[in-house]
Amino acid sequence: MDENGNGNGGGSTSARRGRGDFEGPSSSRQRTVNEIWPEPFVEALAAQVAIGASHSIGRLAAAPALANLFQVCSTWRAVSRSDLLWQRLTRHVWRRTHLLRDTWHDEFVYWHRTAQNFRMRRSSHATLNFFDQSDVDDPDGNTCRCLALSDRHVACGFADGVVRLFEVETLVHVRTFRAHHDNRFGRFSRAVSGIIIVGDTRLIFATLDGDIHVALIDEAGPASHPRRAHLGNVVNDGALVDFTGCERWWVGLYAGAPGRAFHIWDGITEEPVFVGGSLTDPQAVPGWHMLTEVTEVVGRVRVTTQESAVACTSARVIVFDLRNQGVVLGEEECRRGLVVTSVDVSDEAYVSVNGRGIARVRRVGTLEEVCRFNVGGRGPVVGCMNLGYALMCVGGVIRVWEVKQGENLGRFRERVGELNALVANERHVAASSTDTTIHLWDFGPQD
Repeated sequence: MDENGNGNGGGSTSARRGRGDFEGPSSSRQRTVNEIWPEPFVEALAAQVAIGASHSIGRLAAAPALANLFQVCSTWRAVSRSDLLWQRLTRHVWRRTHLLRDTWHDEFVYWHRTAQNFRMRRSSHATLNFFDQSDVDDPDGNTCRCLALSDRHVACGFADGVVRLFEVETLVHVRTFRAHHDNRFGRFSRAVSGIIIVGDTRLIFATLDGDIHVALIDEAGPASHPRRAHLGNVVNDGALVDFTGCERWWVGLYAGAPGRAFHIWDGITEEPVFVGGSLTDPQAVPGWHMLTEVTEVVGRVRVTTQESAVACTSARVIVFDLRNQGVVLGEEECRRGLVVTSVDVSDEAYVSVNGRGIARVRRVGTLEEVCRFNVGGRGPVVGCMNLGYALMCVGGVIRVWEVKQGENLGRFRERVGELNALVANERHVAASSTDTTIHLWDFGPQD
């Protein structure tokens, strides 16, 4: 390629003319930048540069890459006013598809600043006030066993089968949902084992005895009472030790009955589509014990954005397809043991910690290792992750790592003690301590 940008290299201009090739612009008729680089092309280039930077370096690299590109000239800078460009970038870089601010540029900037706050550990901290002794008929009922976050709410699942819903903006306790229980197979058979929040309009939760309930968040009166969508069968299926999902799929991990580890439901029709798997067969006895006593967590399952799921026990991690009858896409034997409560998924990656305290972030599709780090400390490990960061609580201290390079970014100021659950999304982190305290951190821009 020559200095005028023509595709033919070498030879004189006259020679190229003689062959009938394209003649580049003469020095007396130079094209403007806008003529050479049409606006749609520059917009596509800007998107490619930003998305490429976010993939190769990290999501926070997208904005500086764009800033450099927009400095080329005024024509290129004009592309920065394209709301379609910012919508595309917000979707690809921050995985946001709903506009919550005035423009898509504002949306992109908001999530960039929030991610920066995560990196710098700038947040506000609060505890949720929920406990009323008159509302609990069992001293162990106020133990929060699981948590779920959305843009507007944090849901807390308790050992007595109750889900309490809070607004993340006001910290107000807005709703209480109670599970139906006809038969009890043990002291903790009604304990909540997992929660899904769909679009901040529906809440789905499951209990250890296998029941699944659906509630409408914004409805009042009788319509707000949870509806039992699935009646559990403990005798045939064992205990429902973990439950997760999204709008499209619900997934349950069971322990106690051979060959029935995974149950998959269509989240739209609420019909079961698959039952099978042997992941938890060696944990059958501990699974049954979860119904009657406080035990270690037997297994965990999390859903990815690729219509697949990651499930684990202390001995094995598997990735399976939700669309194709639970087909196993990959698996990993954990010779050094796995800390089940450390495992979490975000987008297309998952994190896990082995028995020696080494955390690994892997790509779900290939099990390729992205990075590794040492969580340090002593005691149980409870972990979670969002798009850019992994959080691990050890010895009552929550520490943060960047998930591209495994860089240690430091610790939260607040000590939380031993945890039952820890969850994060792109703005909030929630944790439930064994002393019944529920913590909430907000990393959103404060101005």
